[in-house]
Amino acid sequence: MSRDLYVLDLDGMQQSAVDPADPTYLAFDYMVRIGRLIDAMPPGRLRTLHIGGAAMSLPRFLAARRPGSAQIVLEPAAEVIDRVRAELPLPPRSGIKVRPVDGLRGIAQIRDSSQDLVILDAFEHGVVPSELTTPAFVEQVQRVLADGGVFVANLVDRAPFAGVRSFVASVRTLGEVMVGAEPATLKGRRPGNLLVAAGALPTEPWGVPSPMEYRVYAGRAVSDSFGGGR
Repeated sequence: MSRDLYVLDLDGMQQSAVDPADPTYLAFDYMVRIGRLIDAMPPGRLRTLHIGGAAMSLPRFLAARRPGSAQIVLEPAAEVIDRVRAELPLPPRSGIKVRPVDGLRGIAQIRDSSQDLVILDAFEHGVVPSELTTPAFVEQVQRVLADGGVFVANLVDRAPFAGVRSFVASVRTLGEVMVGAEPATLKGRRPGNLLVAAGALPTEPWGVPSPMEYRVYAGRAVSDSFGGGR
């Protein structure tokens, strides 16, 4: 099927790809995995905080999948917000509120225990801002998550995954932890996206992929493969 995609390029990278005719279509593999996690969560509306927005691929997906969900997007690049609003406006009554503020300042303004889902998908010059991977930031995530809430973060790292190891050590306070990545990234052939999810995770949040397609670590396997972080 041929798709007419709206693609947003920033810092030499494709940050978002949206099908205006089908907001449930997710072009990037890691977003597909996050979409599966959203679908696996308990039915009904999801109060969701997005740290990082770009062209709002995941907020649009969630609004289509879970109508009536209240969503807050923290996107510090005001020029990106203006560009997306002009070129690909959000649907009316989407429930998506965009705030022009960075993740660290923005999350401090979110009420305690008010979010069912927190998604970290933020980049600056091609990397996740370091202040969004610290224990102090994870403490803010823990503060805003409601009982039964879930946190998922899209990180870019390469073997031996020092950044992911430290992040896993921080998010253990949230509950169960799972890590997902493509085999090529795990084998050290190239840097890539790794998803770290924590909290009251649904069963098989990323589906049941073949290990040749996608690797999912849970329980003891997380400690064995990504333990040792500080």
